[in-house]
Amino acid sequence: MKRTYYTALRSIAFYPVFISLALFCFAAVTLTLENFDFIINIKKKNSYLFIEDADTARTILSTLIAGILSLTVFSFTMVMVVLNQASSNFSPRLLPGLVSNKRHQLILGFYIGTLLYCTIVLISLGAYELENSTVGMSTTMAAILGVGCVGLFVSFIHNISSAIQIQNIVERIYHHTDHKLNLYLEQELQEETPLLGLSDEDLQVIVSDKSGYFQEFDIDLVASDLFKIDLQLILIPYSGEHIWEGSPLLKTNRKLSDKEKEALRFACSISKDLHDGNHPLLGLIKLMEVAVRAMSPGVNDPGTALDVVHKLGPLLSKMIRMPAFTSVIELNKGIVVMKTNISTNGLLSTIFQPIRLYAKNDSSVMEGLLSALSYMKGISGLSQEDEDALVHEEGAMKEDIEGYIKNKKDREQILKVFSLSVE
Repeated sequence: MKRTYYTALRSIAFYPVFISLALFCFAAVTLTLENFDFIINIKKKNSYLFIEDADTARTILSTLIAGILSLTVFSFTMVMVVLNQASSNFSPRLLPGLVSNKRHQLILGFYIGTLLYCTIVLISLGAYELENSTVGMSTTMAAILGVGCVGLFVSFIHNISSAIQIQNIVERIYHHTDHKLNLYLEQELQEETPLLGLSDEDLQVIVSDKSGYFQEFDIDLVASDLFKIDLQLILIPYSGEHIWEGSPLLKTNRKLSDKEKEALRFACSISKDLHDGNHPLLGLIKLMEVAVRAMSPGVNDPGTALDVVHKLGPLLSKMIRMPAFTSVIELNKGIVVMKTNISTNGLLSTIFQPIRLYAKNDSSVMEGLLSALSYMKGISGLSQEDEDALVHEEGAMKEDIEGYIKNKKDREQILKVFSLSVE
């Protein structure tokens, strides 16, 4: 159910459906109120605001339907053009974020809802077959909604032109990921309670029944009365890691029945799409893919790649502060779950290495990567394993700089900034 909810939320039709239903109900309400005495009195006192001639009302409604239909078609066409451009120039991974933009969904929903409202009122006008209009208030409301659609169209043009600008896309992903990282850091550091008294010999392994990207373990999906004895679990893959069918998924402190194993597998979210989850790592991967696409020969935009690298530095510095393992305790269910976080070495391999491989000939991007590494090395409280991973990556970058930056002056300038000498 939760997965279905997130899928529906990211759909471009999510808000348009609800807004259309709301305006459909509003049309029914206004048509019902037309013949109420107090509405008739309002019409008489303010006759200049309401259409009494049926032909005039029919012409206005027909014009509104044709005009709004054109706006809707044009707006949807622009959305498709934007999605195609974003996929071609930046990264296909950005499409869900553009499709699920609430502002665009609200505008398109208002278009469709107004179109539906005008159609219902026009049908009602034709059903009465009277010389004098009995839908004067409804026609006036339709005209107001039509004017609102024109205003929203101007806003839509501005929003869609801003949404496709790569600097705005990168900034939006950065702030969204940074916000989630802050929440995760606060939560992870508070929940750090390692499992005690367990060795590998004491643990039983549960394998995955399908292949895909591990997203999360939802403890709420485990029936509270299923496990009568306290259970300790270790999640082997980290969020966003790809696992294969039959590969280890969980470790437990005791043997479980087939029913219990199936219940634990059901609580594990494994998706075919890497970006179905909500972990901050997925935002970092999106930024990495934008930088890689920017450095591809077809785009050749080192400025965008450098901007992404500058955004990745602070985000990665927060990611490597996460403990290797954190635990979630559910007292009511007697379950302790130890979650595995991606290691610093794995993080650099996933985020830094692809950019380094594509940008190893560009001195400005390589200098930016070295600057980001230097920034991360300055973080206090790093473990020896984290420091070794950063030093190893810095050595790999030095090797690429020496091998691929052909200009001696540029090469020496990059290495001099970080007190690295060319061998």
